[in-house]
Amino acid sequence: MAETTATVGSTVGLHARPAALLAEAAADYDLEITIALEGEPAEDALDAASVLSLMGLGAEYGQKVVLRADGDGADEALAALKQLIETDHDAEG
Repeated sequence: MAETTATVGSTVGLHARPAALLAEAAADYDLEITIALEGEPAEDALDAASVLSLMGLGAEYGQKVVLRADGDGADEALAALKQLIETDHDAEG
């Protein structure tokens, strides 16, 4: 299982637009990708392709989240999603 940690870069956290962008990107992969706040048990991880799950996660700016995926292309998928999470989408205008 591949795993990476990312720091939330959007000033509003993983809410609204950043959550929608992340969910859409995660859904593009033929993988089950999960997300959890750093320090939370893996079994409490949520579906990264679900906007409602992402918003319910409550990840705020500067918090660390853990992404996990298993299967072909998992490392590449997590690297792309990590970059997306660490981007401040609110600053892009």
